[in-house]
Amino acid sequence: MIRTAATAATAGMATEGVPQVVAERWGFAELTLRPLTGGLINQTFAALRDGEPVAVLQRLHAIFAPEVNLDIEALTAHLAARALTTPRLLRTGDGAAWVVDPQGQVWRALTWAPGRCVARVPDARWAEAGGELVGRFHRAVADFAHEYHFRRAGVHDTAAHLERLRGWVEHPPPSRAGPADLLPEARALGRDVLATAARLAPLPRTPPRHCHGDLKISNLLFTEHEPLAGSCLVDLDTIGLGTIAFELGDAMRSWCNPRGEDERAAAFELPLFAAAVRGFRRRADDLLSDDERRSIPAGLATVTVELAARFCVDVFEDRYFGWDADRFASRREHNLVRARGQLSLAHAILTQLEDATEIACGAAHGR
Repeated sequence: MIRTAATAATAGMATEGVPQVVAERWGFAELTLRPLTGGLINQTFAALRDGEPVAVLQRLHAIFAPEVNLDIEALTAHLAARALTTPRLLRTGDGAAWVVDPQGQVWRALTWAPGRCVARVPDARWAEAGGELVGRFHRAVADFAHEYHFRRAGVHDTAAHLERLRGWVEHPPPSRAGPADLLPEARALGRDVLATAARLAPLPRTPPRHCHGDLKISNLLFTEHEPLAGSCLVDLDTIGLGTIAFELGDAMRSWCNPRGEDERAAAFELPLFAAAVRGFRRRADDLLSDDERRSIPAGLATVTVELAARFCVDVFEDRYFGWDADRFASRREHNLVRARGQLSLAHAILTQLEDATEIACGAAHGR
């Protein structure tokens, strides 16, 4: 197992956080359940038998309706039929696709997908391997026919996210705006985010495609041994219809900033972008239109500003993103750092946007 699991000293501690009734529904009551770190939304546990992972158990964030599990079941069956490695939904002994615990929280179980998971892209080889994996995914889902049971409302509605931020910056309700010591910095940062958003060019109009929806680098698994290759996509709650601009733009936002999301200053590494695009186009270039290729760097800039706005909003609202209590005193403080880091990344992207566009729209790469 390569993904990071929190250490538990005893079997009792290992199951902390998982209701007994939930574990029993999947037959996990006698297994060790250990939390997996790194996720911002769902709470995830590895189910281990004799120290070896056999499944993943997740408590879903309230933003996801339980029916998303039916979409995951359909998509992963489609991927498996096309010989792609993928986690598969595990139904309970009585056939349920999810379980609701006594507190009303939704749980699901998935098969364990082995592989290496990284928080940051180590070098261009990893970016290219990741691009190839995403290209294989998009080739596989090009003929996926499915009516989604769950659709995320307002996902990548950049204008709405910016307007929400504007409301907090210009008219924050005093009772909900957060600690006074963070307000001046948060409001000033929010104004900078809005000013940067005004510099963004409109995205090309392109058709919707079936998308993963959250291709941050930690949602890709890689082979545990050489030769290096992308092996599997995980965290599939965000699947749905989307555009290449946001699908690959968000991937590049994550992959091409080696400093990660938890630092105030970010960097955009053009060689990582070039390697990732090369890998994707090698596997799926013929699926794309010229407008879709041109939309990749434009989407990268847009989604980075959008995320800066979302992090900044959560400084005021203090309710959405998970946070690292070992490094930060509060969720608000962590999100302030994240927002500043994403704004720094957006500025770096905009200074290299012309070069990134030339790479994305250059000569086609053979499959």
